[in-house]
Amino acid sequence: MNFKWIGPIGLLAALVIGDQIRINRPGHKYRLAVEVETPDGVKSASGVMSVHPDRGYSRKGSTLTKGDAVWVDLGGGKNLVALLAHIDDKGLELDGMNFVALRAFNAAGRKTTFNAMNQMTGTAQVAGALIPVLAAFRDAGDPATLRVVKPDELEAAYGKGFRLRGVTVEAVPNGFWPLDFGGPLGEPVTRGIEAKLPWWSRPGDPAATALQAAGLQSKDAIDAREVFTRK
Repeated sequence: MNFKWIGPIGLLAALVIGDQIRINRPGHKYRLAVEVETPDGVKSASGVMSVHPDRGYSRKGSTLTKGDAVWVDLGGGKNLVALLAHIDDKGLELDGMNFVALRAFNAAGRKTTFNAMNQMTGTAQVAGALIPVLAAFRDAGDPATLRVVKPDELEAAYGKGFRLRGVTVEAVPNGFWPLDFGGPLGEPVTRGIEAKLPWWSRPGDPAATALQAAGLQSKDAIDAREVFTRK
């Protein structure tokens, strides 16, 4: 065995691994939390998202967010889902999730930039057009029962005593990607929305069926599944 190549090969491997970490490590992470007042008390849920700028050498990619829609169990078979989308003049759009935390902190007077978001701490309210699309399944097992729920109309959607208490973002440390499994290594991106949707793996495009039923359409071509989860 020729040991003289061990050093150079090891160095090359370290450079390749280090470059992949540089390219794929999140620019920043944030926790999106939703709280709802119900007749049985406050119900809440949250999910950690990671935002990834394009660091590839071609520079032909785009910023993207990884994470799952936030599912709030309201009890009694009721649910509220904060989708990974907003609505603009073209209808449904997906890129706004990349900037939710940045815009929320800036709106709260804590001025920052996209590149400095990984240095932020604390929480900020998400209000108005910054709130992702809220929706609900009348029957979680049937994608065609998805309906949009406006932030100020929860009582009309669910009944007396229901009100959106608030939507917030919390700056979360990046951790040591790709070893961010929890604890001191950093909080991982939250997963689990697919387990809430029994129809997820059915043939066809049930996610598109859900969006169509809710009247959530886009003038641009989108992957309907990315409204619920992004890998």
